[in-house]
Amino acid sequence: GSGDVKYHMGASSDREFDGVNVHLSLAPNPSHLEIVDPVVIGRVRAKQHQRNDEDRKEVVGILLHGDAAFAGQGVVGETFAFSDLRGYRTGGTIHIIVNNQIGFTTSPHYSRSSPYPTDVAKMVMAPIFHVNGDDPEAVVHASRIAIEFRQAFGSDVVLDFFCYRRFGHNEGDEQMFTQPLMYNTIASHPTTRALYADKLVADGTLTAEEAQQIIDDRIAYLDSEFEAGTSYLPNKADWLEGSWSGMRTAHGVERRGETGVEIDKLREIGSRMTSVPAHMKLNSKLARIIDTRAKKIAAGEGLDWATAEHLAFGSIVLEGDPVRLSGQDSCRGTFSQRHAVLVDQVTEERYAPLAHLTEDQAMFEVIDSPLSEASVMGFEYGFSQVEPNALVMWEAQFGDFANGAQVVIDQFISCGEAKWLRMNALVLLLPHGYEGQGPEHSSARLERYLQLCAEDNMQVVNCTTPANYFHVLRRQLRRDFRKPLVIMTPKSLLRHRACVSALADMASGTTFHRLLDERGGKVKSGKAKRIVMCSGKVYYDLAAARDKAGLWDAEILRLEQLYPFPSKALTEALSQVPGATFVWCQEEPRNMGGWTFVRDFVEEAMQAAGTRQERLIYAGRDAAASPATGTLARHNREQQALVAAALDLPDAKA
Repeated sequence: GSGDVKYHMGASSDREFDGVNVHLSLAPNPSHLEIVDPVVIGRVRAKQHQRNDEDRKEVVGILLHGDAAFAGQGVVGETFAFSDLRGYRTGGTIHIIVNNQIGFTTSPHYSRSSPYPTDVAKMVMAPIFHVNGDDPEAVVHASRIAIEFRQAFGSDVVLDFFCYRRFGHNEGDEQMFTQPLMYNTIASHPTTRALYADKLVADGTLTAEEAQQIIDDRIAYLDSEFEAGTSYLPNKADWLEGSWSGMRTAHGVERRGETGVEIDKLREIGSRMTSVPAHMKLNSKLARIIDTRAKKIAAGEGLDWATAEHLAFGSIVLEGDPVRLSGQDSCRGTFSQRHAVLVDQVTEERYAPLAHLTEDQAMFEVIDSPLSEASVMGFEYGFSQVEPNALVMWEAQFGDFANGAQVVIDQFISCGEAKWLRMNALVLLLPHGYEGQGPEHSSARLERYLQLCAEDNMQVVNCTTPANYFHVLRRQLRRDFRKPLVIMTPKSLLRHRACVSALADMASGTTFHRLLDERGGKVKSGKAKRIVMCSGKVYYDLAAARDKAGLWDAEILRLEQLYPFPSKALTEALSQVPGATFVWCQEEPRNMGGWTFVRDFVEEAMQAAGTRQERLIYAGRDAAASPATGTLARHNREQQALVAAALDLPDAKA
C-alpha cells in the first residue's frame, strides 16, 4: 500500500492496569478532524457483539477531540445522536477535549458562538466536566468520575480539559503572528510539570532533588527509546490477525467464490421468511406482497429484487454469519420493496422474519437510521472493520444522498487498505436510475466512485438481475479476502416485469456474472453486427426498443461489474464479432456515469480483440452541470433519443 504519516496509523497493545489486562486499540484516522468519531463507535459496537456484551460494559470508546473541531464539525452532533438509539448505542462514549483555546490560528470567538465548545453535548444531556489542565490530580479525578458514571448509567460523558499549546499548532508555527497577547501570557506561565513539581515539594511529598531526578530519569528514558526507534524494524504486519485470521490479500481474476445455494435450502428459507406469527395483524397490502413472494418462490420463477435480497440474507445468517443493514428507511425500504420488518396494525409490534429462521442462526439486524449520512456510514465502516465475517451494509435513501458522507468514502472506504493495511467489506446500496424524478433523485454519482477506483481498492457494480444481486451480496463473505462494494441499486426495476430471476439462477453451481450477454434468445449472439454495451437500468429500455424493432443483429452486453473491470471476459465477447459496430450507451450525461471510466478499458479490449473499429461510439445525454432534467416530458425525449442513437434507429425526436 501507500502507507500514511505516522500520526494517522492505528495501533494496538495489551496493557496492565492495577493487575487487570486491558486491550487498547487506536483506530487509524485521517486529518479530517472528527470524521473518525462514528468509525470508533461502530468498532466498539462490533467488539461488543463479538463478546456478546449486551450490557455494553466490557468495551468502551474514547474519543479525543480538539475544542475548535468539537464545536465546529457537524459529525460530532451526529455521533452524539447514536448514544441511545437501539441499533447504534454502545453504553456510553468518553469524550476528551484537549481545549487549547485555539483552532490552528483561529481564536474561539471567531470559531463558535458559545463560550464553551462542549455545548453540543447538551443535546443528549451528557454530563460535562470542565477541568483545569494545570491540575493533574483534578484531571485524574474527573476521569475516574467519567468512567464510573458511564459504567453506571450507560451515558456519554464529556471531559473538557482547559489548557493551552505552548509552541503553537504543531509545536513549530510562529504563534505570535496571530495571537500575540495569549502567547505572551503563555510564555511567562510555568509549565504544568513545573507547577505540579512545586506543589509536591511544598506538600513535602518530594524534595526538589527527587523531583528533578524524576525529570532526568524520564528524559533519559525518552532519549534511549528515541535512539532505539531509529533502528527498529517490525517483525510483521498485524493486519490479518485476531478476527481477520485466515484472510489473504486479494488474489485471482474472476474471484467468484462459492455463492450458489442448494435449491431446497432456498425454498426452506423462502417458506420461513414468508411465515407470519398468527397473532399479528398485517396491513392488507403487505399481506398480499408476502403472499405473492411465497408463491413466486414455490413456483421457482419470477423472483424480484427484494425476494432475491431476502434469500441472500437468509442464506448468510443460516450459514452462521451476521447480516447488518442500516439506512434511513431500510426496514420497509424507501420504495416500499423490502419489508424486512413487519408492523402489527393494531399494536405496532415489530417482527423481522429473517431474524427467526432458526434458533441457532446468526444475527440479522435491519435498522432505520437517524437522518444522517456521514455518521451512519462511518459507523457501519467501523463495524465492518472489526467484524470481517458480517455482511454490513449502508443504504442511501436515494443514491445521491451518499454525497453527504463523501469524507467517509474518500478518506476511509476507497483508501483505507492502501493507507493503513486495513481491509473492509462494507457494502453501499445506492438507488440509481433515470426515471424523470429530477436531478436529486436520479444519479448516485457513479462517476465519483469510479474515479476513486485504482490498485484493486474496491468493487463497483450495477446489476440488472435479482440473481446477480443475490450472488454479489453472498460473494462479499464467500472469499478469503475483503473489499468494499458499491452497488448501484435500482428503483423502477424493483417492480419491472422483465427484471426477475428464477430460483435456479441462485442454486448450487451458479455464480455472479461480471458481464452478461444475450445468448439463448432471438438475438444473433456471437454474430451480431452491432454491439451496444451498457450498465444498469438502461438495458431494459434498449432491449424493449430493439425487440420492438426486431433488430436481432444488435446484441446488448451488460457490464454488471465496472471495477475491477472484466477486461478478459469483454475481450472474449468482442473477439467473436470483430467487424461489428461498437457503442457505449448510458442514461447519465456524458461527463457523468461510466463513460469516461470505461472508454479506455473497452477500447483496450477492442484492440486486444482485433476489431475493425478503433474508437468506441458514445450514445447518451450531452454533458451537463445538473445530473438530470426536472421535467418528465424532457426526460422522456432525452431517453428516447439516446436509445435510438445506441441502436441506430430513426431519431425519436424527429
